[in-house]
Amino acid sequence: MHHTSGTATTRRTALQHGLAAVAAIASPLSFAQGAWPTKPVTLVVGYPPGGQTDFAGRMVTAGMQAVLGQGVVIDNKAGAGGNIGTDNVVKAAPDGYRLLVGNGNITLNPHTYRNTAMADPLKLTPIGLLLTSSLILAVPNTVPAKNLKEFVEWVKAQDKAGKDIDYASAGPGSLTHASMELFRDRIGKPKMNHVPYKGSGPAMTDLIAGRVSAMFDAASVIAPFIKSGQLRPLLVTGAQRVPAFPDIPTAAEAGVKDFEVISFIGLYGPPGLSADIVAKANAAMNTALKDPKIVSGITERGDEVGGGTPEQLAKMTRYYFDLWRDIVKANDIRAE
Repeated sequence: MHHTSGTATTRRTALQHGLAAVAAIASPLSFAQGAWPTKPVTLVVGYPPGGQTDFAGRMVTAGMQAVLGQGVVIDNKAGAGGNIGTDNVVKAAPDGYRLLVGNGNITLNPHTYRNTAMADPLKLTPIGLLLTSSLILAVPNTVPAKNLKEFVEWVKAQDKAGKDIDYASAGPGSLTHASMELFRDRIGKPKMNHVPYKGSGPAMTDLIAGRVSAMFDAASVIAPFIKSGQLRPLLVTGAQRVPAFPDIPTAAEAGVKDFEVISFIGLYGPPGLSADIVAKANAAMNTALKDPKIVSGITERGDEVGGGTPEQLAKMTRYYFDLWRDIVKANDIRAE
């Protein structure tokens, strides 16, 4: 029976028409996805203009624009330790037109802010790493220690003698605060008083003057004061030495085990962002980060160029989310 009955033909034709209709409905959506972006893309920065996170976002806009063929603009939504910006992207439509330039604080804030609902960073869609920065532990010239071993001995001796050592941070619950508590944890928990400031600027002023005895901050923040001889660097917190400061040892080289902190800034999308858009945004970001002007702009500050895959950023985000959860709990670190 090779001939086809009329009913089967009608059924097949109806099915073909039906599929064509479905395809017609589906095509604008798949077309829109395939064509992303068809209008300017906004990079949300949860901090005011001028800081490191804002710098990282602005560094890649021109390069990404050239690849994507659409404008890439910065929207500064400052407040609540970057959370206003993070929350804005967590709640954004997954269409790729609002992306987040998020720093490592997104992994710390959910643990340190007890009274404010914080956006869950693990819901964001990782796109790629923009830059990384080691922190540097620095002391003023009034502190007698010339290296990390001497500093640890001095801190322990002061603690034994009942003398208080004050350390500065850029604010309660900040990365600079949590890093010192992690460090204290790794050297046997000697007593040190935390003195929070409103940002790195005022903290640096008091550190240089010797009103506080130590502080961790991003290499790019501390760099000018090391170069001018106003601060003495004791260690870098990354796994490798910082190219801009080849003489400063890592914690492991200086004898402190299991202490590694990277300040990082990544590009994230809202939850549910399609793999297609992630791949395009990641490729644009990686191209932008290969521009020699951008590379030198990042490295001259003591930061290091990011790049790489969404998976690498996902892994880093999860690692620090877990690390800070444990340190914050153990030391009762609060941002408010």
